[in-house]
Amino acid sequence: MTWRAVIVVAVAAVALFWLVTALANWELAVFNWLGMPNPKVRLGLDLQGGIHLVLQVQTDDALKAEIDDLSQRLVSRAKDDGITLGAVTVDPEALRFTVAVPANVDRDALNEVIDATLPEFSVSRGAEQWTFTLPAGIANNLREMAIRQALETIRNRVDQFGVSEPIIQRQGMTSNRILVQLPGVDDPARVKDLIGKTAFLEFQEVVAGPAADRESLLRAAGGMIPPDAEVVTGERTDIEGNVIGKDYYLLKRASIVTGRDLRTARRSQDDFNQPNVLFELVPASADKFADYTGSHIGTHMAIVLDNNVSSAPRINDRIRESGVIEGSFTIQEAEDLALVLRAGALPASITYLEERTVGPSLGLDSIQRGWKTALLSLIVVSLFMVVYYRMSGVNAVVALILNLVIIMAVMAGVGATLTLPGIAGLVLTIGMAVDANVLIFERIREELAVGKTVRSAIEAGFARAFSAIVDSNVTTLIAALFLFQFGTGPVKGFAVTLSIGLFTSVYTAVFVSLTIFMVFVLRKQRVQTLSI
Repeated sequence: MTWRAVIVVAVAAVALFWLVTALANWELAVFNWLGMPNPKVRLGLDLQGGIHLVLQVQTDDALKAEIDDLSQRLVSRAKDDGITLGAVTVDPEALRFTVAVPANVDRDALNEVIDATLPEFSVSRGAEQWTFTLPAGIANNLREMAIRQALETIRNRVDQFGVSEPIIQRQGMTSNRILVQLPGVDDPARVKDLIGKTAFLEFQEVVAGPAADRESLLRAAGGMIPPDAEVVTGERTDIEGNVIGKDYYLLKRASIVTGRDLRTARRSQDDFNQPNVLFELVPASADKFADYTGSHIGTHMAIVLDNNVSSAPRINDRIRESGVIEGSFTIQEAEDLALVLRAGALPASITYLEERTVGPSLGLDSIQRGWKTALLSLIVVSLFMVVYYRMSGVNAVVALILNLVIIMAVMAGVGATLTLPGIAGLVLTIGMAVDANVLIFERIREELAVGKTVRSAIEAGFARAFSAIVDSNVTTLIAALFLFQFGTGPVKGFAVTLSIGLFTSVYTAVFVSLTIFMVFVLRKQRVQTLSI
């Protein structure tokens, strides 16, 4: 009996200490010494206010970009080996691309290039055109990689944005949707722009341009677009940064370096105090960039962001590890661009399927109503137990209060998020906790009715009710685990609170209640009656 009482008191003391620390927001060195984060009650989006977004990753874009990149890699590799191929036609919906193969091309040499460059593609060899098809299994893997990369990129961007305790997760196990919840954020337009901007940065060689229209550009390029080039537009601005038209550029498809080669990016300013973005490359890419710029002094190089020419400066000297992206940026736009470049480019475009903004006043009202409901439930249940089971009901009330303290302490300790459905789960736990006591007390009444002593009746009541309590809680726990696995933020909050409450309910209803009986009833030598 003594060791049981010590465990109950110790658990209650630790839980109360954790809960008080969390509610008071104390930063105590003892938790750092133990290697634990300080307990803190985290509020969900519906209680704190913020932004709720459901995004869809357009995986077809990622497939198109991958097939287009592989086709250009084949043409470039073949050219390096002295094989000149014709026009490339990409059909991303059919997962294939077609390359014109002139009659004078060495087929055996081309096959060697294909085996080294595109071993995963199936090839249909015609007289004048070869068709390359990507297997469906590899396409599915590319789609899955695009979703995972988008998830990681969005998480990096949100982390750099400085949002506290965000929720960023895939909605479902095989879905292409991503759930984003940002508590405390009240600027949805900026957040959507930061998250949804693809931010794919490329440095490409300028073949011709700028030109005022496409026709003028093609005349300057000899009347046709080479197979290894593409037309890209850029906005033309006045001295105040206002868009006044478009410029057309003919650029080499193959990139010199891309945003994947960046080591860092940050906002800076030019000689006229106008915001720009300063970037630095990783060492390997810096050497490649230096070789290119050193051998192309006097030519122009386009800085392309999301398939739009940001600027096309003239290369005046050898550039190694750093450079500048200039444009008509405001300070915030330059800061945001640097942020998304640091976080990495999205592999595909993003579509917004759902958007909700919750104000902090609505969240405060939810908190007040939720806790009032929980308190009222506790009072009503406690009164019922005391009236119906008398002093044994007091036992159940003490166990119930301890149960609530432990639930909140555990949630604070593990960093679980409290949501409005989570408060509903807490109210449900109040009823489930006393439900176990009701089973035990009714068993004890039955044992007393057949003439057993108080001691024997208490021991038999707890022993025989235990299996029923465990069975009911296990079935409920299974349902809660499914809710947690497949539910979204608020539903997960309900599942977390309910799951923790199931474990603590069994502990308080069985272990704590029996200990209270032992301390106040069974320690007496002869117990004649029991108030139940």
